[in-house]
Amino acid sequence: MTTFEFNQQVPIEFGIGALDKLPQIITRLQGTKGLIISTKSMIQNGTVAKIKEQNPTLQEVFYDIQPNPTIQNTQDCVDLLREEQYDFAIALGGGSVLDAAKVAAVLAPSTASVQTYFDGQYILEKAGLPLIAIPTTAGTASEITKVSVLTDTVSGKKAPLNDALLYASYALIDPLLTVSCSQKVTATSGIDVLAHSLEALYNVKHQPFTDLFAKHAARLVFDYLPKAYDHPEDITVRTKMAEASVAAGMAFNLTQTAAAHACSYPLTEQLGVPHGEACAFTLPAFWVHNATNAQDDGRLEAISRELGFNNAHHLAQAVEKLKAHLQLRTTWAELGVTTDAELQRIVDDSFSGNMLNNPVAFTPETLFEFYKGI
Repeated sequence: MTTFEFNQQVPIEFGIGALDKLPQIITRLQGTKGLIISTKSMIQNGTVAKIKEQNPTLQEVFYDIQPNPTIQNTQDCVDLLREEQYDFAIALGGGSVLDAAKVAAVLAPSTASVQTYFDGQYILEKAGLPLIAIPTTAGTASEITKVSVLTDTVSGKKAPLNDALLYASYALIDPLLTVSCSQKVTATSGIDVLAHSLEALYNVKHQPFTDLFAKHAARLVFDYLPKAYDHPEDITVRTKMAEASVAAGMAFNLTQTAAAHACSYPLTEQLGVPHGEACAFTLPAFWVHNATNAQDDGRLEAISRELGFNNAHHLAQAVEKLKAHLQLRTTWAELGVTTDAELQRIVDDSFSGNMLNNPVAFTPETLFEFYKGI
């Protein structure tokens, strides 16, 4: 008998022009002094100035968040929230900004450091500062998930933090904010949506409602990501990709990610591959491997047909074709991996916790052989 729990805690305001609803949301959250956590690009393109003009409760901008946010990045943000006694925050940016802001907001009222939380030495016990999450990419869905991914530059470890207290207080999703994304960001964030959806579908924690959202997201990505890449000013296409990102988030927020994400971390840490591209690198191979070897009575083959493909191999070929269209790398040589020793180092760092969500178990030996086949 199927048993499951479906829970989505974050209120969502979605649509073209949704950013104009921000003053009402701040009032609803009773914010009186807010920090904007964002990026230099959002300052340079005038978005931050527009938000500050419409919302006098927003005092300052913290923009020192780098791609793949670090413990120190996040700690600097925590320190500012504490020192200036902010009572709420706005996160305006891509997944890196949102991930760092979620951790900063939840830790700000405490005395804990980001390092102790990352290391598992501090357990969250209560909600942090109210946080309004405003994504500027269609990719991570961090605005609606309870996951943040940080990197410890000292140990080299990149890992997801997963806790219900990491949920934002509100998600405000305006597809107009994604129009300024470069082709590269559109490609890497968009393919991350596909990874979220396909991994949620083959995940051992999948359930009927996560399947619904994941299949919807995957269909949208196959249809609209090439168009978003080719026609970045098309707001209808951008809206569909924003919808896909949210739908995939509704799925993987509950299932978590699986093998493709676990294997992406060393590609990013060791080789500097952007997160979405790193996830997509192994994604089609894992889809076929799981469809072929998982004890699921042909479930993934059936889902492949539901999504409009002949079988799992046909779906994987479509992913490879999409990656080529987006000019993403598809071979180890393109990533700079040319020896077995280099490949072994990647294998050694591929066993983060979400690898356990894969329906087919891997050992270091079998994963090395799997990698050799890509």
